[in-house]
Amino acid sequence: MSLQLCTISPDLKELLRKFRFRRATNNAAIIMKVHQQSSEIILDEELEDIEDMDDLRNSIPDTQPRYVLISWRINHSDGRVSFPMAFIFTTPRDCQPQLQMMYAGSYNYMIKECDLTKVFQVRDIEELDDDWIQTNLNK
Repeated sequence: MSLQLCTISPDLKELLRKFRFRRATNNAAIIMKVHQQSSEIILDEELEDIEDMDDLRNSIPDTQPRYVLISWRINHSDGRVSFPMAFIFTTPRDCQPQLQMMYAGSYNYMIKECDLTKVFQVRDIEELDDDWIQTNLNK
């Protein structure tokens, strides 16, 4: 059983569903945040055609938590190309405790809603670089 402190906006639920079944061959991400007043998880930003991890990292605040759903192009050593999806929870050490609790309390619920097996937590946004993505999504 997972604790659910926040709800997901209906528009975001539909966007998540479409994102999971997308057929595009570009790097893309959905960045989600918690709207504190309504306790609802909403879309913060949708990114298409991301060049590299710097573009993604620059879109994620380094002082507030975020949920990030990514689809990333991976070129394998044997010539194959894949587009794995992953759920990333960024939770900076120095953010407000109340906000951190809202995100942590809805973490398992979001993983279930996104229905992905590649799930990561990142404390320092600077960890997200091209090496990180190749190492973690290549598994």
